Formats: sequence, structure tokens, C-alpha cells
Amino acid sequence: MKIIQRSIFPQLKNALGDRRIVVVTGMRRGGKTTTLRWLLEQEPSTNKTFLDLERLDQRAVFQESNYDLVLDYLRNRGLDLAQPLTVALDEIQYAPNLPSVVKYLYDHYDKIKFLLTGSSSFYLENYFSESMAGRKVVFEMFPLSFGEFLDFRDIPYRKRAAWEEMRFDAFEFERLKNHYDEYVKFGGLPDVVLEPRPEAKREILNDVFSSYINMDVRAMADFQKIGELQQLLRLLALRIGNKLDISKLSQVVGISRPTLNEYLEFLEKTYVIYRLPAFAGADKAAALGKKLYFRDNGIASILAQPGEGALFENAVFNQLAERGSLAYISRGSQYELVFVLTQPDEPPVGLEVKYHPVLTDAQKLQRIAQKENLAGSWLVGRYPAPGFKDFVWGGLIF
Repeated sequence: MKIIQRSIFPQLKNALGDRRIVVVTGMRRGGKTTTLRWLLEQEPSTNKTFLDLERLDQRAVFQESNYDLVLDYLRNRGLDLAQPLTVALDEIQYAPNLPSVVKYLYDHYDKIKFLLTGSSSFYLENYFSESMAGRKVVFEMFPLSFGEFLDFRDIPYRKRAAWEEMRFDAFEFERLKNHYDEYVKFGGLPDVVLEPRPEAKREILNDVFSSYINMDVRAMADFQKIGELQQLLRLLALRIGNKLDISKLSQVVGISRPTLNEYLEFLEKTYVIYRLPAFAGADKAAALGKKLYFRDNGIASILAQPGEGALFENAVFNQLAERGSLAYISRGSQYELVFVLTQPDEPPVGLEVKYHPVLTDAQKLQRIAQKENLAGSWLVGRYPAPGFKDFVWGGLIF
């Protein structure tokens, strides 16, 4: 099977060079299993194995409290524990006892290298943190960036590092707009991107969501009423780009504020949503609340009908999140700024997102950036308006 390179692959390959446990985490169907198989292939030795913990027989091995049985299982597969050995375990969240097993083997068999995947930072923090302190390196894998989307479609493009290079280009707009429209509508899950038929894309997305509810939620959380969580998700899909009103949401769903906060925390740690903080000090940011975005446009679009403008803003959020740390600015009734992006070793810049950007949007943005002492500002648009082309086109943020 041909494996298309992801931008995270070089970092993962570098992590093979030391003893630390490599953990790849991210949302369901985001490409973790393919990545794990690719990473295992980079190990030249034949003394290695891949185990899928969604399979009950293989999961049962790592639920044993007798670790000698685990060792026997590995030996019975023809593996030599006296030689450098690589063990790849997929979907570790289904084996609650796994951290204890891995810790024991890591501490007592210094030739074993573990490569793990999981669908939740919730699991890692709650079950896999203290026991593995200093022993693991964690990589988060998100749905495809737009550049990766084009790679999967074998569409050539020129990567652009500077914002000036991302300004609207009529020729590139015509060449790439249909691809970008599809990315905004259906998101970046690899299986969805590779499927050419729109109806089949929706079926895949519905299957991903059903699996998330029926497998991930039930395996990792103790939620009594799954229907409440599903209702909450549909409401959240209609609030993309808006500040979360916890009191109102709890009333609409019919749950307490503590329960709602528990749901939101779980959804964020299982890579379904992201809550964007305000660009301010810690105390003030908490008082301003957080804005909501989905980690994948496709998942948001099957839950509700967020609207084209909301989906575009959500896509831009995910594209920018690849580049650095994001926040938003709110000055009450005076003005708001959709994103403030802080990249490594660079001062923060402001970005405003408009479906059809016009000159007055650019002028307003410039005034806000000056008031906030930002290093620069960029207007991000989806479609050009007559007579105005001075904006960053979303389809050039690779």
C-alpha cells in the first residue's frame, strides 16, 4: 500500500533514535494506524511486531496482570527479547492496564522500543501520565492541512512561508478553488479526502462519528446519557466561531454546568473540538470565555448546518493552528479580532476572516492591529469582491 508522507513523519522518524516510548495521538480515522505502520517500517530490523488493540484477542494480552504471560506472547510470535525489539501497539485506550504493562517492560527490558497510538489526550493524562513521566514523547496528529490535502490528491503547489506570498492570485485561485471548496466542506480526514464521491464522503463521516460515540466515548468516559452528548455536539456545530455561553448551553441541553464542562473537556481531549482562549492575561482570558471551533470541518458539517461562513472560518482556524499558537481579541462593543497568531520566535500578528473581503475590512483590521500593538495584520478571504484583491486567500495557506 502506498503511504503518502505527512508533515509529521520526519519528527516521528527522528524519535526512533532513542529509547523513549513514541506515542501518536489524535482523532479517530485521522491516519494514526497508517502512520504507525509506516513508522514500524522505518525500523530495519525484522525483530518487530504490530498489534491492534481493537482486536479482543490482542487486547486481552495487555490486560494480564501476570507480565510473564505478555512476554511469552511476544516470544511465541517469534520475537527475541534479548535483541533490540520494536513493539507497535495501535489504539491503546482500549486496554486500561496497558500503562502498567508497558512501564514494567520498559523498565526491565532495555532493548524494547514501544510505538503507540491512541485517540485521546484524555486517556494519556488520566491513565498514562505519571507512570510514564520522562519515558515517553507524544506527537499529536490532526486531520490533513490543505497542503497535505493537495499531496493526497497529487496536486502540485508551491509552499509559501511569508504572508505576502499568500495574497490573492487569480491564476492559483482558478486552479485550486474547487479543491479548497471541497476541503472547507468535507474536512481533512484521509479516508474522506481520498474518496471522490460526495455521498460516500458523508457516509464515511457518519461512520467516523458513530464509531466515536459507540467506541471511544463508551471506552474512555463514564457518561450515563450518550444522547446528551450527541445533542450538545449538534448545538456546538451551530456555534462555530462564537464564545461559549456555558449557562445557556447547560439550560438548552438540560444538564448541570459541571456536567457540561466535563463533556466539553472530553470532547476537546478526544480532538473533536477546540476552545480558543482570549489574547490576554490568564485571569482576563478566563473571564472573557473561549470561542469554539471543530478540529475537522467534515465532522462539523454532518452534525448540523453551520453555514458557509462558519465553515470557512473553521477551516482557516485549522490551517493557522498548524503554524503556531492562536487566540482571539474581544474589546466588548468596540471591536473583535478573530485570530491572533504567535509563531515561534516571531511577534504576534492579527488575522481577520471574511467570506467576501472588502477594503473597509482591511482598513478596520489595520486600525485594530495598531491599537493592540500587533506586529502586523492580514485579511483572510475566501472569494474576491469586485475591485478588491488585497487579501490573503485561504487556499494559499498550506
